[in-house]
Amino acid sequence: MRTHYTILFSLLVLILLQSCEQEYIPVNSGGGLKYVVEGYVEAGENPFAPYVILTRSFDFYGSFTPDDFTAAYVHDADVRVNDGSKEVQFVEVCFSDLDSTTRAEVAARFGFNADSLAVDICVYIDLLNQLQPQIGKTYDLTIHVGGEVITASTTIPIHVPIDSLRFAPPPGEPNDTLAQLEGSISDPPGQRNFYRYFSSTNDGGFETSFSSVTEDLFFDGKTFDFTLFNPATDNGDVDPDEFGLYFVGDTVTIKWCNLDEEHFNFWNTLEYSNSNQGPFSGYTRLDANINGGLGIWGGYSVSYYKQVVQY
Repeated sequence: MRTHYTILFSLLVLILLQSCEQEYIPVNSGGGLKYVVEGYVEAGENPFAPYVILTRSFDFYGSFTPDDFTAAYVHDADVRVNDGSKEVQFVEVCFSDLDSTTRAEVAARFGFNADSLAVDICVYIDLLNQLQPQIGKTYDLTIHVGGEVITASTTIPIHVPIDSLRFAPPPGEPNDTLAQLEGSISDPPGQRNFYRYFSSTNDGGFETSFSSVTEDLFFDGKTFDFTLFNPATDNGDVDPDEFGLYFVGDTVTIKWCNLDEEHFNFWNTLEYSNSNQGPFSGYTRLDANINGGLGIWGGYSVSYYKQVVQY
């Protein structure tokens, strides 16, 4: 859920960013609102069923409440995905339609609290998992809605697993309550690889860090060490001394993903723009892959790693 709101708000805010070289004054979009797509298809360990969230964008000069967010979800669209051998029509399911047990499971998967949700989330989903996503396959998305056609395509790349994960003392003064998470991978030589990670603490929802994607431009074919920041402690609401660190005794699960270049470019430009906002920032255009709308249709190859925080 946090991810979907990030996309929605970023697409609104980016058109307003101004640089010190030239002032940009937004024009009221009026009836020019866009369809916003957020959809994923996963293969690998414990993949989530392919799904698509379809909403309408908000006009900059308008105001919005939880009811407006609920109203932004687009219903009765024809959403289909073709894997080259078969085409599957996705079923629309809303959070309010689910029983309490299923609600709790879905909420945990999407990373929000089922008891405090103010918006009725609706998704189009391959409910019976008819696609059976596979690494190396391309998945073409087609949406018919309101007399318009929206298309996108994504490929699930090969998976490069994590070689090892370890917790280490954080830099600075000695500390026995916080730890830094470090990992290493062996990047395959001669091919471009793109990576993204999510983190979950104590079986909570998966979240992304302020910089969750990277590519192998500088470590192609090498064994590479890296730090995985804790997204739960990378915002302004926590003690600066805890920034990006994990608490000793917690259980952490890392969702490690490979994605294709277009999918990477979307998150790379979005995260760049999120970290470079302000009165002196430059305009950043999201590098999306949706034809006829905004957003992302992306494939992941996935593996999971679960460890208790200790060193």
